Amino acid sequence: MLPPHDALVAELSELIAIPSVSADPAHAGDLARAADWVAARIRGAGGEVEILERTGRPLVLGEVPASRSDAPAVLAYAHLDVQPPDPLELWESDPWTLTERDGLLVGRGVADDKAHLFMLLKATELLAAAGELPVTVRFMIDAEEEVGGHAVCDWAAEDSGPASAAVILDGGYATATLPAFCTALRGICFFHVSARTGERDLHSGMAGGGALNASEALLRSLTAVLPGPGGRLPEPLRAGIIPPTDSEVASWSALPSGAEELEAQGARPADATAADEFFVRTTAEPSVSVNGIESGSPHLQKTVLPVEAHANVSIRLAPGQSAAEIAPVFERLLRGAAPPGTTLEVVLRSTGEPAYIDPESSAVQLGLDAFEHVLGTRPILTRSGGSIPVVATIAARGVPAIVTGFSRPTAQMHSPNENIPAGAISEGLGTIVELLRRFGALA
Repeated sequence: MLPPHDALVAELSELIAIPSVSADPAHAGDLARAADWVAARIRGAGGEVEILERTGRPLVLGEVPASRSDAPAVLAYAHLDVQPPDPLELWESDPWTLTERDGLLVGRGVADDKAHLFMLLKATELLAAAGELPVTVRFMIDAEEEVGGHAVCDWAAEDSGPASAAVILDGGYATATLPAFCTALRGICFFHVSARTGERDLHSGMAGGGALNASEALLRSLTAVLPGPGGRLPEPLRAGIIPPTDSEVASWSALPSGAEELEAQGARPADATAADEFFVRTTAEPSVSVNGIESGSPHLQKTVLPVEAHANVSIRLAPGQSAAEIAPVFERLLRGAAPPGTTLEVVLRSTGEPAYIDPESSAVQLGLDAFEHVLGTRPILTRSGGSIPVVATIAARGVPAIVTGFSRPTAQMHSPNENIPAGAISEGLGTIVELLRRFGALA
């Protein structure tokens, strides 16, 4: 049923050739061209489509009806925008020309996220053309994922259409040979904190030991939200977390060890047990990071007591938590630890909600069965320490989602020579066809 490899590569090449860089206003026309290309495929599959421009970039919304009446509906997400190709001199071939070499397909956006977008479109088209599409596929294709846009999230939150499940193809394998479903992602609250302790900087010889120091006052405030000796945050910041299931924890044993993960990133463990608890700490627990700090004159021999100190500090929210509940607790802890006489300003600059997908849901189980049937390997269930806003939006609606992909850890996404295994095109397409078939059993 699947077209030959060369035909699939030729069609995908058309999309790769469009330099749909969302970060560069000079490519606004290319974003529109890519949106038109996607819209044409949805119409070609027998669907209806519209292109909205909520924030100056296109959002493609389309629907291809099922081949039978009373069928369930499935949301389908991928994004059509890509990162800039720079530095061009490090590419071994033209970034906008899909090139096959050494068993790989190489080109900007092939792994993140155009091959996945192509798989969703082509799988729907093939099933619809055969009169065998068992679900109505409702596309929501983003053109601002790479610049942190929220148009698709706003639409998904407002949408009242049917959705028994969602397929979000914006990810990849856990290892070179192990497919993965992401069932939880962390959220974030990002704060800017400023401490002021007087009218002006003071001479450390004249006032040191007697006057407040803004650097020290800020550090004492931050200590109240940082982890204790066991690596866990204070209990008020852990409220509401959904712990990983036994099956999730067991599946993580198939991943590289925490020590290997840290070494691969050139990092050092935070404490004696951090490597052993790496996946729990980075995906299932909240974490606080001091992202930047500034006070006084750290590069000059200037013996003063700084009157001002500033820090950017963020907390990654664990699945089950919410920004509305944790942000005020975070601020209360900071203020409670500030030394008397400190004027502390706490500004919440941005938030993102965590997401949790029940791994026992029928949609996830059908997805695991479909992937195992085609790939011969049952996907591992993983959590992500980062955030995908659209997943959180969909999860908040109670819609179970399959969050996955077919790229590999060596994909070099956001870097020169971005790639995906050549065989992943047919492999992924066949798997998504089987996934949609099995989703026909959803209520």
